[in-house]
Formats: sequence, C-alpha cells, structure tokens
Amino acid sequence: MIQRIQSIWLILASVMIFALFLFPYLQYSDIGGMGKALYVKGAYYGLEGQAVREKFFILQTVATVLLGAFPLYIIFKFRNRKLQIQLIVLEIVLIVLFGFWLYTLSSAALIEAKQFLSARNIGVGFFLLPISIIFMLMAIGGIRRDEKLIKSADRLR
Repeated sequence: MIQRIQSIWLILASVMIFALFLFPYLQYSDIGGMGKALYVKGAYYGLEGQAVREKFFILQTVATVLLGAFPLYIIFKFRNRKLQIQLIVLEIVLIVLFGFWLYTLSSAALIEAKQFLSARNIGVGFFLLPISIIFMLMAIGGIRRDEKLIKSADRLR
C-alpha cells in the first residue's frame, strides 16, 4: 500500500493542505496601514513584531483538517481502486469549493479594507490548493496504471 506511487502523491496532497496552517492565503494592509494576514486558523495582524490573532476561524480550521485527512483515508482504500478514484475526484471537488470559499472570504476582507485582490496581496497558501489538486491527479494516474497492470496479468492467466 505505501510502496505504491499513488500513496506518495496522496501523502504530498495531504501535506500541502495541512501547510495552509503555516502559510497565509492573503496578506494586506488595512485603512490604518496595519499589516494583516489571513490563515485558515484565523486573521492576524502585526503588533511590535509579533503576530496577534484578531479572529478565529473555526469552520475553516475544521474544513482544512478534514480535507487534509481525507487523502490519508483514501490511501487505505487500496483494495478497491474504483472507489479510490471516486474518492479522489470527490476530494478534488471539495478542494475547489474550499478554494472558492477562501476566495470569497479574502474578497470580503479586502473590500472591508477598501482594496482589491492583486498579486501583492496573495499569500503562499493561495497556491497550495492547486498544488494539492495536481498531486491528486497524479495519484489517479498511478491508480490507473495499477489497474492496467492487473488487467494484463489477468489476461495472462
């Protein structure tokens, strides 16, 4: 199970999602010029070189943990490759919806600060979700290669 390449891709996808706890998905300055950052665990602002939590995002935190743990669950469904592919597609859809949710929250925060979303506002966390989707697609490719190998072995019997 772990020695299969799709297991590595799924672990990497899970790591990318959990990395959202470390990296902000939005950085901006408010009207007063104070620097702020949005993480999945909350909104932070800088005060004397320290990050101070302004808001706590419990729903984003729970959703991130569930999205990060789901690829690890998918690894253990290795006996049913068809179900594994369906679960990966479900995870990709959920990641896209989660990304849209983060985008709407970012837009709302920027409107409140009277700014627009631009390249200088985007944090590292913004790029982690598409990278995890790429890893998921690579896992699907590995599962399909396994399926072909098993079908060719069955033909030889």
